[in-house]
Amino acid sequence: MTLSNRQIFLQHVGQTSGSPLQLEIERARGIYFYTPEGKRYTDLVSGVSVSALGHGHPAVVDAVKAQADKHLHLMVYGEFVQSPQTNYAEWIVNHLPVPLEVVYYVNSGSEAIEGAMKLAKRFTGRPGIVAFNKAYHGSTHGAMSIIGDPSFQMGYLPLLPGITHLDFNDVSGLEQITEHTAAVVLEPIQAEAGIIEPEHGFLRKVRERCNDTGALMIFDEIQTGFGRTGELFAFMHYKVQPDIVCFAKSFGGGMPLGAFVSSREMMRTLTHHPALGHITTFGGHPVSCAAGLAAQEYIEQHNLVDHANAMGALYRELMVHDGIDHVRGKGLFLAVQFNRKISGKKLMQHIFDNGIIVDQFLFCSNAFRIAPPLIITEEEVRESATLLLDALERSRI
Repeated sequence: MTLSNRQIFLQHVGQTSGSPLQLEIERARGIYFYTPEGKRYTDLVSGVSVSALGHGHPAVVDAVKAQADKHLHLMVYGEFVQSPQTNYAEWIVNHLPVPLEVVYYVNSGSEAIEGAMKLAKRFTGRPGIVAFNKAYHGSTHGAMSIIGDPSFQMGYLPLLPGITHLDFNDVSGLEQITEHTAAVVLEPIQAEAGIIEPEHGFLRKVRERCNDTGALMIFDEIQTGFGRTGELFAFMHYKVQPDIVCFAKSFGGGMPLGAFVSSREMMRTLTHHPALGHITTFGGHPVSCAAGLAAQEYIEQHNLVDHANAMGALYRELMVHDGIDHVRGKGLFLAVQFNRKISGKKLMQHIFDNGIIVDQFLFCSNAFRIAPPLIITEEEVRESATLLLDALERSRI
């Protein structure tokens, strides 16, 4: 008996939940997915901020094809000089403030966080890491140790020692950043908490406390980077500079790629005592680097950062309903918070039935994410907002 794709998926592909969506996609173009039956879905999640240029964008596809014709993987990362890596690294550091000048390529956001934590411990010689409640930084062992929700950790204890969790936007906890702290890891805008922005100069106050104690400041820009929030990097909204910054998701232009970036002085500590202080086989894969650079150049050349601001403002204007408390966020990094007039379960089903892909946040169940590809047009914003409002109206309790 021949198994269907769905049967193979359920039997032979590792699952992340007991009830996966099981939406089968045959192809994707622009902001749309298409099933084998031809049904169209509008992507308002972008693979959780991955697909900044949508799906099948010629700039990325052409770059992938051109690099694939030259070479794929050659050697474990860091041994050979490869122009896709050097070209992209040059672009990145030219768009970051000094002294963020050395890029260490990895495979994913989780590995970028792991590398950044190791670098901070190696450079400072200190054991402690401070992170924040309702933050998500990845699912590997170290990244899970700093996740801001104990329910995600319980099945995997013991995790890394020396981790302190604080509340985002609560300056009273900052005294727990001490001379034993290697680094403070935080998102400039908390993503899975429901798009929570820093308030009352909170990032600046964390920066000042780090300066006072000698702790390093690590920004997780994995979801927020590369134009998503209406600035190239979210930390630029707040004029606070990190010591280390982590990238992934849209960094690869739709291909798997991550990085942590710091000063030359810091990064050199990974080269000795011991050598190979951090090592990765596929980090900085040439096809991923070519795709990532092509995506960022397109975003820059076509002014999609400003476009994200304009389209985000349009969503805010359109998403008005008595079941919505408010829409928060920056650019095309938005959370729509609904109130008790709305059944969340019905809402998500009606949105899906209307052919829209959104998702709820890990740590905020009464809101859903709007984070479409940055190429979304005004017409597409209006059409998707109409369908979202229809779903809200049909989800009243």
